[in-house]
Amino acid sequence: MFRFANYAIFLLLVSADYQAVGKNNSHEQNVRGGANVVLWKRPPDISSEDLFYGPGGKDHQPKEPFVFIEEDMSGSNPKFELRDANGILWRVKLGQEAKPETVATRLVRSMGYFADEVYFLPQLRVSGLKTLSRGQDLISSGGVVRDASLKRKDRAHNKIGEWSWKENPFVGTQELNGLRVIMALVNNWDLKTSNNAVYQVGDEQRYLVKDLGGTFGRTGSSFTRTKSDIEGYAHSKFIKHISGKGVDFYLASRPFFLTAVYWPYYQDRAEMEGIVQKVPLPHVEWISYYLTQLLRTQLEAAFRSAGYSSQEVAAFVSALQRRISELHTIREGGPNYSAK
Repeated sequence: MFRFANYAIFLLLVSADYQAVGKNNSHEQNVRGGANVVLWKRPPDISSEDLFYGPGGKDHQPKEPFVFIEEDMSGSNPKFELRDANGILWRVKLGQEAKPETVATRLVRSMGYFADEVYFLPQLRVSGLKTLSRGQDLISSGGVVRDASLKRKDRAHNKIGEWSWKENPFVGTQELNGLRVIMALVNNWDLKTSNNAVYQVGDEQRYLVKDLGGTFGRTGSSFTRTKSDIEGYAHSKFIKHISGKGVDFYLASRPFFLTAVYWPYYQDRAEMEGIVQKVPLPHVEWISYYLTQLLRTQLEAAFRSAGYSSQEVAAFVSALQRRISELHTIREGGPNYSAK
């Protein structure tokens, strides 16, 4: 049985997590009538995609020296903003999400979806860096920061709203369902609305998942889920069930049943699990066609770009390729094609 103190701490954790989830029930969308809404664009040549530098390419890398601007208190991970030598603003994320988000942006972008420009730096020096309320253990004297991801804040990309997985202009399309498969592929257990954004870029309203930090680990409750965890990712189940209604993928997100008393949070987390269920077979096959074009060397480059060791790169890539092979088996009508 839970002792009262432990149970109280557990509920506090749940309550804190819900503050980021429960407030988004309205699924507000600032989509203007007649706008050119875009979720996906056909990738020209997947096997030649640069998965090391990612969506921004080599030319958009952050340039030293870096100057501290302010701390960012949003979300659960320590963050702050800085300006680089070219006057570009970057949001710096520390902690466990820095590495997996770097990889996930590259994988998502290679499939034709939009993703933020993210770069991982094992070490950077930031002048004027003040004491932070979070993540101070990752900062050394002289403003030296370790293991950080830098997300470019592009003035040309104006965020005009958020979108929900259930309410958006692309519901039922192969493009949205392909993105659902990719979220299952990387074990993204944090599929809340606040992690999705609509950017106004020229005459386009671009839909994307802007926070991909809760990936490449084990899905589960607040106590069991992980990020950037090769053991958790490699040993997680992927395809749960296949039937005439489509493919159900594994994603555990709802909390321990005792927290059902906090019903709105429990309900939101339960709905997240449904995001990767009943994905139509033709749409799974469609995204599988693109995923199977990725070369192992490309996937290795994506993980190397996030500062993983050679052993970690090999293990993550092997686990990811096993999952892609499972999707390929479905597309080829192999043994997993029939319902179990």
